[in-house]
Amino acid sequence: MREARTIVLAGNPNVGKSTVFNALTGLKQHTGNWPGKTVTAARGACSLEGETFQIIDTPGAYSLRAHSAEEEAAMEAVCFSRADAVIVVCDAACLERNLNLLYQVMEITDRAVLCVNLLDEAEKRGVRVDVEALSQALGIPVAGACAREGKGLKELLRAAKRVMDAPPAPRRAHYPDAVEQAAAGLAEQLREPLENVMNPRFAALRLMENDGCFRRELAKRMVINASVETAVQRARAQTGLNPEALSALLTESVYRAAEEACAAAVKKPMKSREALLKWDRRLTGWAGVPVMLLLLALVFFITLKGANWPSAWLAAVFGKAEALLRSGLDALRFPPFWTALLTEGAFRTLGRVIAVMLPPMAIFFPLFTLLEDSGYLPRVAFTLDGMFERCHACGKQALTMCMGCGCNAVGVMGCRIIDSPRERLIALLTNNFIPCNGRFPTLFAMLTLFFAGGGLGGALLSVGLLTGLAALAVGVTLLASRLLSATVLRGVPSSYTLELPPCRKPQFGKVILRSLLDRTLFVLGRAAAVAAPAGVLIFLLTHVQAGGQTLLSHITAFLDPLGRLMGLDGVILAGFLLGFPANEIVLPMIALAYTAGGALQETADLAALGSLLRAHGWTALTALNLMLFSLFHFPCSTTLLTIRKETGSAKWTAFAFALPTAIGMVLCMITNAFAKIL
Repeated sequence: MREARTIVLAGNPNVGKSTVFNALTGLKQHTGNWPGKTVTAARGACSLEGETFQIIDTPGAYSLRAHSAEEEAAMEAVCFSRADAVIVVCDAACLERNLNLLYQVMEITDRAVLCVNLLDEAEKRGVRVDVEALSQALGIPVAGACAREGKGLKELLRAAKRVMDAPPAPRRAHYPDAVEQAAAGLAEQLREPLENVMNPRFAALRLMENDGCFRRELAKRMVINASVETAVQRARAQTGLNPEALSALLTESVYRAAEEACAAAVKKPMKSREALLKWDRRLTGWAGVPVMLLLLALVFFITLKGANWPSAWLAAVFGKAEALLRSGLDALRFPPFWTALLTEGAFRTLGRVIAVMLPPMAIFFPLFTLLEDSGYLPRVAFTLDGMFERCHACGKQALTMCMGCGCNAVGVMGCRIIDSPRERLIALLTNNFIPCNGRFPTLFAMLTLFFAGGGLGGALLSVGLLTGLAALAVGVTLLASRLLSATVLRGVPSSYTLELPPCRKPQFGKVILRSLLDRTLFVLGRAAAVAAPAGVLIFLLTHVQAGGQTLLSHITAFLDPLGRLMGLDGVILAGFLLGFPANEIVLPMIALAYTAGGALQETADLAALGSLLRAHGWTALTALNLMLFSLFHFPCSTTLLTIRKETGSAKWTAFAFALPTAIGMVLCMITNAFAKIL
């Protein structure tokens, strides 16, 4: 049998390349890491007309002149994998910009195919692509596709098979004569050492413009030597340009070629295009911050108003289930201590966590995911980009901050997209300032119990306060980033590319299903796994005595002076410590501690929980300080372990624990002192 031939998929981010890969390979795929990089690689297999092909999905890249780990991995796969064909996936709605990568690929190999994806979305925006005319202009096969619907993929594979069997003659970008002559002379000298490796003309151009990443790859393959260095200097002198000017000239020539190729093949309605650009300028300009705050407030309002009744209903269901469990254990003649441990400790805590957490998460996460799927969250990052630049941090931190809204551990892992080690560390250390999934239920409960009041006015006050807390979290993130960049992590911000994907109509069914499965149930499952053991622990702390007092009483008494200084108490601080495995269980732990040795079922709904907290001296000031400390305190165990893994440093992990905790303590002390003065 003939060995499976290899196809490499390349393309810009957000063009549907991974959708093409998934549609082609189905479940016949696996993932791994590119050697020496924290970039995921995906490989799969597909068949056409009895022949099997191996598909390699590269990370999204704007150029083969690598400026990031993702682009470096893509460059290695395209340049050095010896693939039998390369498919470049482009977005039909912004084809001209995407062709920059295609022209670079065509300089490497004759066996290139263009996949014009997202034709359906382009047509909705009035963009028409003449696939045949584009193929003639480029000199390679072009296949139109709607990968999400599985359209055009067989034709794409047939085109790849054709170029494998009979390579076409691509119409490459033409550079000024002096550059072409210098590149031809250098390519001739590189022909022998690069035989069966790659196109010597492409290598000559990259060496002439001093592409550092490409030079390192050639050096690994023993291509760079003294004679080659001399030839590169001679070729560069022949052009009369320095490396920076030459690189700019090559880029300009490629974009001019892309413009000419698209001129006859792509038709765009200018009015519609200008209208979209106008709205984008508003969303990322003067109106960006107000729109962002209004949308956030709307999401909070819907969540707050919609979560109360389901939460009370779930609490009642778990109350009846606990009674049935107790009856069953009594019927089995379980010892009273073990019955209480399983029901009042493990099961009651589990029910409390689910009743308080599930309703707001089931509303909040789908709404948040709809904003993400519509293309709005990248515009939030674009809006915040300038603020991070002024803080001498990387604007990509805004994207990792949005990831942190789902889970801080995911946000920390997302910091890999930041190339600068200094800026990556700043993003790692400050990601925990953004409230994650696990902290929102506590914030929602506090606002509902102590600030919502009656009617629309109380609800608007709660929403305004929660939006203000979110804005405070962003502000503290920016301030901490600036302080770090001015002290222990000095430096200036680096440049990077941030692309705004088109605004799309969200896929409501898929979004709701994905948010419920990937976010709501995932976070709830993690909380439930921690809640039951934590309930057992606190039950033991409230029943095991030393010196005539329970162990929990000793802990809370020790923490109480610090808690009072912060406008809290020792029980609340103990709740945060017991909630270290997961932020989701902090509030249930506090409620359990207040009912030490007693029943928690009287706190089975939010109203009863409010009565319990007020009976222990809670006021609106206590709730406000609790929300502040919930925003700014040590990361949960999962996030802290992720920081340790990403940094490889115990010192920076300890710093990530101490920094938000110190800020939270100071903010609570200031708020408490100011309230007492008033």
